[in-house]
Amino acid sequence: MKAKLALLLIAAVVLSQNLFADSPLTSTPISEAYKDSKIVQLASTTEGRLTIELMNYLNESMHQVELKIAVINQLGWGFNGFNNAYYFYEYLQEKYNFKDTDEFLNQASADLLISLAYLQAMENYFNVDEPIIYALKARSKNNESYTINIICALIEAQKAMDSDWSEVYNLTNNVRLNRSLNRDMKEEAVKIIFEYMDLYK
Repeated sequence: MKAKLALLLIAAVVLSQNLFADSPLTSTPISEAYKDSKIVQLASTTEGRLTIELMNYLNESMHQVELKIAVINQLGWGFNGFNNAYYFYEYLQEKYNFKDTDEFLNQASADLLISLAYLQAMENYFNVDEPIIYALKARSKNNESYTINIICALIEAQKAMDSDWSEVYNLTNNVRLNRSLNRDMKEEAVKIIFEYMDLYK
């Protein structure tokens, strides 16, 4: 009897892990739409590690936010032990000399905030409470960017999986329906997102 109970518990854990692995953050390979980009190609060679060259790219304001997101997506998701988000935060702290998170939230650009949020969320998709804070702040600073809005929605949708699966769909669909946004993301990338998100409809 104890052996059967143990097997059931193991099966439940495996099933829950598979369920989360099949989720808004882990099932939307946006970077596939940007394979022709040199920076995404570079990210594909680092085995998931955020190098100084990639951090410099994410920090540079002249680069498009969609490509920054594609770079982070290319690095992948899961607990790889690289602590990319931590090291990127340390990198930014050294660059901008902010004293705490509140100061960073107020001073950082929308691009930097969404980049850090996405890095954090991709590294630990089981707990996206902190990434949501950064993502919402990014959206408040640039509420016209489709890329920022959809990444924010994906992170929120990941959280909604804990409680409301209909909201998982609505969060991203609301972005899709918002025609006032600056469509700063490739249509192929949008298609990749909704090929998965439409499963929740």
